[in-house]
Amino acid sequence: MIVEQLYTGCLAQGAYYIESEGEAAVIDPLRETGPYMRKAEQAGAQIRYVFETHFHADFVSGHIDLARKTGATIVYGPNAKTGYEAYVARDGEEFNVGKLRIRVLHTPGHTLESTTYLLLDETGRPHAIFTGDTLFIGDVGRPDLAIKGDLTEQDLAGMLYDSLQTKIIPLPDDLIVYPAHGAGSACGKNMSKETTDTLGNQKRFNYALQARSKEEFVTQVLDGLTQAPLYFAQNARLNKEGYESIDQVMQRGSQSLGPDAFEAAVNGTGALMLDVREAAEFTAGFIPNAINIGLNGQFAPWVGALIPDLEQPIALITPVGKEEETVLRLARVGYDNCVGYLEGGFASWQLAGKEIDTVESISAEEFVQRHAQNPAAPVVDVRKPVEFGPEHLAGAENLPLDTLNDYMAAIPRTGPVYVHCAGGYRSMVANSILKARGFDNVVNVEGGIAAIKKAAPTLIEAGEPAH
Repeated sequence: MIVEQLYTGCLAQGAYYIESEGEAAVIDPLRETGPYMRKAEQAGAQIRYVFETHFHADFVSGHIDLARKTGATIVYGPNAKTGYEAYVARDGEEFNVGKLRIRVLHTPGHTLESTTYLLLDETGRPHAIFTGDTLFIGDVGRPDLAIKGDLTEQDLAGMLYDSLQTKIIPLPDDLIVYPAHGAGSACGKNMSKETTDTLGNQKRFNYALQARSKEEFVTQVLDGLTQAPLYFAQNARLNKEGYESIDQVMQRGSQSLGPDAFEAAVNGTGALMLDVREAAEFTAGFIPNAINIGLNGQFAPWVGALIPDLEQPIALITPVGKEEETVLRLARVGYDNCVGYLEGGFASWQLAGKEIDTVESISAEEFVQRHAQNPAAPVVDVRKPVEFGPEHLAGAENLPLDTLNDYMAAIPRTGPVYVHCAGGYRSMVANSILKARGFDNVVNVEGGIAAIKKAAPTLIEAGEPAH
């Protein structure tokens, strides 16, 4: 028996490969099919099933392409209705993979079709559960993403409580819990950095499994939920209705464009120029109106939060050698309309003598000096409210990055405006957006609040603790 977790950190997502006696199954695969097919080919195994725990909202699953390329059957739990061929299983139904069995446990609550898969080993003994977004390590899935008709988030939270109480908690303590996500995912609010655990530990330490009543559970689970990223509903629709082949998406997006052709493509399609270099490279020089979302951070979730239209044409500026990776990482969250990338990266744009722009970026030490000279100069902190609340620069205004477009009227267009986050990634994203909107007065503070605190601890004030 082989059970392997394939964890993708930038999406905080766990897919699973299961193999026995020349047969394999994949649970919740990412958009790219290669990793799963290579594993099966190297082992001489045939992928028989692709199990989906639910219609994912935070990424586009690879189930359709993987099934098409391998002949595997796509399996959902009860209540799933798809725009493509899939098998909708009954609660309690079992599937054979070699000498293993996978049992369907319908666990609605996160969504109506949410399903947990129980893996039984060669002896028929329960070995692991693949919980999707029903149960995380330290948390459970948010119940506010599948509201429709008269169904409320309270109704879904109540269903989730019943699912946990009747389907999950009665299972043996030594079961391994394999969730779909870990810390950093927006599908929950209190997930652990650990990506697996035993069910017994979760019964002892997961707050959501310790509620004394359904009412208490509903209150706890709904408390502190933030607004879901804008792209979630669109990704869920793609996973339910179907999408374009990843091979076609990659071929279209991987077109190499020289500076003149790149400029023509942007002008001809209205493409958004997305520069994925690190913040330090971007600040020194970039194509005017380009937006910086660096590959080295939570790239795909920030793209999803800041670019609301999946159909938006995108032209890429990447480090040399990162072109196809960028196209793929965009496709993972449904951004399939890349028109190509700048051949040779930003350096080729400079060599062509074309116009460039810059962002002023200063150290925390220099910021402290400037702040002492002009303490009234506005400071914008683009961290989340839960980060800002406990500790922030006195007098700073909290405009979280994911809502920045809604609050630009609050930012002065004259005089310096200092922008910072926790460490520097998000502030450069914010500055690039502001520059593209005509704010030529923004100044990036390198190192964010951590560097400011180190340079001048007395400027930091405490507020409300994070919840």
